[in-house]
This record gives sequence, C-alpha cells and structure tokens, in this order.
Amino acid sequence: MRKFDYSFLERGMLPAGLINVVGGVAKLQERESKRQSEFAQIFTKLESIAKVQSVKGSNEIEGIVTTESRINAIVNQNCAPLNHNEAEIAGYRDALALVHDNYDALDIGESQILHLHKVMLSYTAAGGGQYKKSDNIIMERNAKGERSVRFSPTPAAQTKPAMEQLVLAYIDARDNYNVNQLLLTPCFILDFLCIHPFTDGNGRMSRLLSLLLLYKNGFDAGRYISFEEQINQTKERYYKSLKESSAGWHKTQNSYFPFIENFVTTLLYCYKELDKRFSVMNSGKINKTNRIEAAVLNSLLPISKSEICYILPDVSPTTVEAVLAKMMKNGVIKKVGSARNTKYVRK
Repeated sequence: MRKFDYSFLERGMLPAGLINVVGGVAKLQERESKRQSEFAQIFTKLESIAKVQSVKGSNEIEGIVTTESRINAIVNQNCAPLNHNEAEIAGYRDALALVHDNYDALDIGESQILHLHKVMLSYTAAGGGQYKKSDNIIMERNAKGERSVRFSPTPAAQTKPAMEQLVLAYIDARDNYNVNQLLLTPCFILDFLCIHPFTDGNGRMSRLLSLLLLYKNGFDAGRYISFEEQINQTKERYYKSLKESSAGWHKTQNSYFPFIENFVTTLLYCYKELDKRFSVMNSGKINKTNRIEAAVLNSLLPISKSEICYILPDVSPTTVEAVLAKMMKNGVIKKVGSARNTKYVRK
C-alpha cells in the first residue's frame, strides 16, 4: 500500500515560480485580513455571491446542473430539490455551509470526512458517509471520443487503511513548524483524489476539504471569491496538473509540484479577484458608469448582470444594461452564455 510522506516539504527544494506564487498569496492574504473587520458589509455581500458560485461551479465540474434561477433559489432560499441533480446541489449547499460555519471546530479525521460526505449526499437515494465497497476507476476521453482508463485508485479493500495513513501523515506534517501549510494542503488533496475513497462525490469532497484546510490555515479568499468556480473556469489546466502529479503515484514516484502549483495559482487568482472586487465595491465616489465598467473589466471570471447589481446596490439594472450594451458595441467585452446564463468578460 502507498505510504504517505510529506517530509520533502521541509527541505525547501521548491521551483522558483512556485516560490513567487506563494509570496503573492501571502501578501494579498495579509491585506484582505486587515480589510475584513473594517469593511464587514462589503465582505458579507461578496460571501453571498461566492456561495452561489461555489455550489454551482463545484457541481458543474461533475456535470450536475440546473437553471441559474434554481441554483439561486436552492442556495439562498433553502428550497427543496426537485430532481436528482438538484438533490446533489442541495447537499453541496449544506456541506459548504458546514465548512463555512464550523471550520474551526472541524478537524481532518476520518469521522469528520465521512460526516461531511454524508451531509453532501444527504438528499440522494444512495446517501453517503461510508467508503466505497467496490473498486472504482477514473476514465478519460481522447479527441476521438474514445474512453480509456486514466487512473486506477486504491482498491476498496485498502481504502480504510489508506485513509487512516493519509490522515496520520497529514497531522504529522501539520504539526511540523518547518512545513509550509499552504503547500501541504494540495499534497493532501492530491492523495485523497488518488485514493478516491468514495463511490460518488470524490471531486466535490476534494474541493470542500480544500476550503476547510485553507480556512483553518487563514487563507479564506475562497469564502468571498469562489475557489470552485475558478477551478471550473480553468478545469483543463486543473485536470492536466492532476494527471501529471498522479503519474507514478502507486509506486511513490510521482511529483506533487504540478498539482501544488496549479492549486496555489488558483488561490492567487481568487485573492487577486477579491482585491479587485473590493476596490469596485469600495469606490463610491467614482461615477456609476466607471464602477460598472470596473466590475466587468477587473473580474477574472465572467460576471452576470445580477452579480454586478448585487455588487453595486445603488446602481439600477437599467443603468447596468445600458453600460454593458455600450461596452459590447465598443468591443471592450464579450458575452458568454445565453438567456438567464448570460455573463460578460473582457475581450
């Protein structure tokens, strides 16, 4: 069985590019932490937007979708699900709320992981909260649409001892002051994904656990700018890094660095987006047109009219529509999606 050892993080042998990204995250994290107590109302609004995007984005990665209006209703009004996809979405909503509200009390242990999985699948017929009973495989499609096995996770019979060892290895590294906790988090997540301990929901669980570990270590940008939606927007890069870092995993010959770099870069994007959105929401003295333009142009992710209206509550939907139309006409932005799913992004 695979042995988990994160002692390589002590040695400081990190790629130069990764060191720069980690430094950028630390700088922005310190700035946002200082702002949160002084501008609590702004961060509360950003958190409300991010919750919807997180529930939508994490499920969308797995092909679990519903309409924009139903997503908003399920997340904000706690509506009952109407079908299987919405049952999956409602469960993720509750699991995400558990992480948001109780991350300090939650620990990385088997019982907590199993409980989080049970909450996430609590609206589905299959339920959750137990490890897989049969072996699973991860498939992929090539350009011709042909399916093949990309990765064979830990066999079901070895899953519980593998999870026990994974948790112990994480705790050991977590208690080592020479180990950078930001770099340790994606190592744990990669190993979790390679074990693939559940019959269903491994990807979504990995994103919930990512947030939990990040929050516990003071990196809470994902609370205000959806970490899951950022992964969804760059999922080709995400899956490429996962594939590279899982190669040779069973023989303990894999490199964690491609996955670490993608993970930390995604977090850096979230902090940059948070910095930009904060600036837009805190710029009350700038005229409304400029603030709408800034909301779109400064957004790393496509942004909808309703999101702009929420960020800028003093600006009417009619004004937002007029400015967006002008920006489209001038070729500054482009439209993605259609109907209620329409969003805008810089060209």
